[in-house]
Amino acid sequence: MDAIRIERLSKTFRNGRKALDSIDLRIEEGEMVALIGASGSGKSTLLRHIAGFIASDAAPSHVTLLGRPIQYDGRIVREVRSIRRDVAFVFQQFNLVGRLSVMTNVLIGALSRVPLWRRLSGCFPHAERALAMESLDAMGIGEHAFERASNLSGGQQQRAALARALVQRARIVLADEPIASLDPESARRVMELMQSLNRDHKLTVIVSLHQIDVAMKYCPRTIALRDGRVVYDGLSARLTPAVLRELYGAAASELLSHERADAAPSNPAGAFAALASAATS
Repeated sequence: MDAIRIERLSKTFRNGRKALDSIDLRIEEGEMVALIGASGSGKSTLLRHIAGFIASDAAPSHVTLLGRPIQYDGRIVREVRSIRRDVAFVFQQFNLVGRLSVMTNVLIGALSRVPLWRRLSGCFPHAERALAMESLDAMGIGEHAFERASNLSGGQQQRAALARALVQRARIVLADEPIASLDPESARRVMELMQSLNRDHKLTVIVSLHQIDVAMKYCPRTIALRDGRVVYDGLSARLTPAVLRELYGAAASELLSHERADAAPSNPAGAFAALASAATS
């Protein structure tokens, strides 16, 4: 079964700009895919359509997740909230509540599974708190569980966002420029953790990136956008600088990063294996 299927997806903003132009894509369960393109190419817009955050143009189109339509013909389905339980969205700016503890931010991933009175009181079951703690340990930031989220570094906050995705037990991870504001070492760590989610436990991961070298290292498949259209969909290894210049012209320089992480990906803690196994069950 396809994890994601997109047919004839277009989006025109009120100013008349065409952000997406007849996108057709199929992504199988368990794939890790890089979404690349220069600024304004449509990467973030596409991810938000997949998640059902925004609706497409009112024209024949479909977006289906794990066999369930999330939007069609410019309309988001009524069941969107239940479908989103299988989708974790990782934002560039972490999307944490700074004044709350790291633990509380991570427990937000479990909201769909707990009764309303527990949501309002913040009194989460012991099992959910244990899962959140194990997730934070797996991300390497367990010692910060009871600190304010605003006290963490950017890389630590992004790892907290990944821990929240684990607690959510998502089957699809959509990451929108998750390393754009991180230093090289933090970026490497975050990419390794997402790669392990995909490689070891078969979660479907789509990550938008600016750097083609990062895409080539961590993602077997790359989808390249330009002006809202798919201009390349294939093996990341084939995206040489010459091919990028052919696709993007002068804008190709934006995708050719000089920062390269040379360390081999590491295996996360053993607790991570149990968590991700639960996420796929």
